[in-house]
Amino acid sequence: MQTTRELPTPALLLDLDVLEGNLRRMAARCTELGVRLRPHVKTHKCIEIALGQRELGAAGITVSTLHEARVFAEAGFDDITWAFPLILSRIPEAVELADRVRLGVTVDSLEAVEALAATGAPFHVWLKVDCGYHRAGVSPDSSEAVDIPARIMESGTLEFAGLLSHSGNAYAGRSPGHIARIAHTERDVLNHLSVRLEERGIRVPDRSAGSTPSMAQVSDLTGVTEVRPGNYALYDFTQVALSSCTIGQCAATVLASVVSTRNDDRTSVVDAGALALSADPGPPNVAMATKGEILSDDVRDALRQNARILSLSQEHGKVSGTFPVGSRVRIIPNHSCLSVACFDAFFVVRGDEVLDRWGIQRSR
Repeated sequence: MQTTRELPTPALLLDLDVLEGNLRRMAARCTELGVRLRPHVKTHKCIEIALGQRELGAAGITVSTLHEARVFAEAGFDDITWAFPLILSRIPEAVELADRVRLGVTVDSLEAVEALAATGAPFHVWLKVDCGYHRAGVSPDSSEAVDIPARIMESGTLEFAGLLSHSGNAYAGRSPGHIARIAHTERDVLNHLSVRLEERGIRVPDRSAGSTPSMAQVSDLTGVTEVRPGNYALYDFTQVALSSCTIGQCAATVLASVVSTRNDDRTSVVDAGALALSADPGPPNVAMATKGEILSDDVRDALRQNARILSLSQEHGKVSGTFPVGSRVRIIPNHSCLSVACFDAFFVVRGDEVLDRWGIQRSR
C-alpha cells in the first residue's frame, strides 16, 4: 500500500474520514433547518465527492461553469443549477445540455431573458437577487426585480424557478453573530421580494440561498427552500478563521517538500507556490498575514505555532522557520476551492495511507 511519503510533491491530499464527517454534518444541518441541500461542486469538482453528497440526500447540484455541468451530467446528475450570471455567448451549449438534464440558469437582466426565450428551450430560470454582497443580482426593491420574472412567465417556454442569492458578504463577517445577521438578512430579503412578486400574481416556487459561513451560523431559514454551500466539503483556513469549522475538519491539505533552507533569516522554501496554494490573501479578520498554515507533525488537529507560508511565487512557497531539506509539510490553504483548481486529482488518504486517486474536473 502506498503512503504519503512516497507521493511526488506538491500533492493534494483528501482525508476521507474528515470529508465524510463534513458531508454528514451539513446534511444533518439542512434537515435541522428544514431546507434542501444543493451543494456547490465548484469547490471539489470531483464526481466521487458529489456522489457522497447525493447519497446523503443532496437534491441536485450547483455548478459555476458549463464544463462542470456537462461532466456531472455525464456522470448521471440530472438536476443542475448553473449559478453564474448567464453568459450569452454560451447559450447554444446550454440549450444542448438542457435537452438532457433539468438545467437551471441564472439571470439578472431582461437582455438575458430575451436571449433565452429566443431559443425556445425549456430552461428553468432563476432571478439572481442582491442580498447585500453587491457582486451581481438585481436590487430587491428595483423595478427589474418584478419585470424580469414577469417576462420569464410571459415567454411561454421558460419556467420561473424562483429567487437565488449568495451571501458572499458573510466572508467579511467580523464574528459568528455578525455572520448570522448577514444570513438572516439574506433570508428576509428573499422572503420580502417573494411577497412583492406574489402580490403581483407571480408565484415564486423556490428561494435558494446560502454560503458555507452563513450555514455555520444561521439559526432560522423560514421561507428559504434550498441552500447551496460548497466549501463545507473540504473547508480551509479562511473557514477556520470565520469559525465555520475547526482545524481538524479541514479535509484538503497540500503536501509539499522543503527544497531550500536559509539560516541567516530563518526561512525555508517549499515546492508549493501560487500554482498549488493559489494567491488568495486569506481571511480579512486575521491580524497575522498568511498564505497558508502548516499542520503540526504531532497533533492532527493543530497547527505549527511558529511556521506558516509567508509569500508565494509561481512554484515557490516561502516558509517562516527552518526545516531540513527533504522534509515534508502539510499545508492548509487559505481557499480550498482555488487550491483544488490547481490540481488534476486528490490523493485520498487515511492517516499516511493512500487509499485512492480521485480526478478533479477542472478544465474549462
